[in-house]
Amino acid sequence: MELNDMTDQQLTERMQKVFAHLHANPEISWEEVNTTAYLIELLKAEGLDPKAFDDVTGFYVDIGPGIPKVGFRTDIDALWQEVDGEFRANHSCGHDGHMTMAFGTALLLNEQKATLPGAIRLIFQPAEEKGEGAKKIVEKGVIDPLEYLFGVHVRPLIELPDGAHSPALHHGAAKLIKGTITGVEAHGARPEQGINAIEVASALVDAMKRIWISPTESGSIKMTQIQAGGTSSNIIPGSATFSIDCRAQTNETMDALTNGFEKAVEAVSTLFGATITTEVATHIVAAQVDNEAKAIMKQAIIDTVGEEHCAPEVVTPGGEDFHFYSYSKPHLKTTMLGLGCGVAPGLHHPQMTFNQQQLPVGACIIAKALLIALQQIERRD
Repeated sequence: MELNDMTDQQLTERMQKVFAHLHANPEISWEEVNTTAYLIELLKAEGLDPKAFDDVTGFYVDIGPGIPKVGFRTDIDALWQEVDGEFRANHSCGHDGHMTMAFGTALLLNEQKATLPGAIRLIFQPAEEKGEGAKKIVEKGVIDPLEYLFGVHVRPLIELPDGAHSPALHHGAAKLIKGTITGVEAHGARPEQGINAIEVASALVDAMKRIWISPTESGSIKMTQIQAGGTSSNIIPGSATFSIDCRAQTNETMDALTNGFEKAVEAVSTLFGATITTEVATHIVAAQVDNEAKAIMKQAIIDTVGEEHCAPEVVTPGGEDFHFYSYSKPHLKTTMLGLGCGVAPGLHHPQMTFNQQQLPVGACIIAKALLIALQQIERRD
């Protein structure tokens, strides 16, 4: 099945206009109202029927007949960060490029709509940067009929050369834990009458250093924020709030770190007689790459740009909430395309740039992978 009758020049020009608009109009997580409306109108103009969500931003669109069994997900939110001395929304993680590739993929598939053996679902997901968007999509049942789900992420030069593309991204797991320490305030001259929340926090930091994981696994757990005490330096602080950043390359190692942290909290609270309460604010799971999905993506890369441009799988410590889909639905076969496009100075840098000429290439690879997956399902059924 040929991908398209559209020329490379036509595809590039249409995608460039979309990228320019999205890049100039970033919106942060859960506030992607104009982004959602803009993309929906673009797809409606192509004769498609996008389905917006009634309570959150984002949407999905099906291309082809029947119930979709193959899907592609893009993220649509931007970061909130300081750029040239001013805090604002900023596309420094490449989501503007991801959305543009999703639009290009829709154009390519829509040309083949009449001959598609089944439907393909494109999901435009909000709030990836908060690690919450994928969970909301799962709750809505949008991925329930799917057997395959693909994603994409632009990659920095330290991981992939410009023009080299990877069939799998092995992101790590990340967990943000918020906590509160409740001790007893006292006069600085009578510390024995109080329970010093800062000393409790210090003991917790020390205890976390003694959480053991396998030396063959990578992971870290550390306190990254603490607030305690007021303006008076002669008062033993009785309360504090803190944040814990936990990282691991696998979900199993994340479980080990979490269990160790829970034991540390119990031990320290018992030792000091303080109350320590915690909650998981964000949990991003590690990648669970499916071999079949990875093989499909590898074939799509080779078919599109040649074997010499197909790079090895990438192992990266960063997190991506895309992997929550297969974590919550173990039957789902997933992988992410790593698009080598010269990202520099790096992801989340306020002045991040990349080679936009790779976006049409990415769209063609994604469309090809979706078609291969659809054809495999057709042959099997």
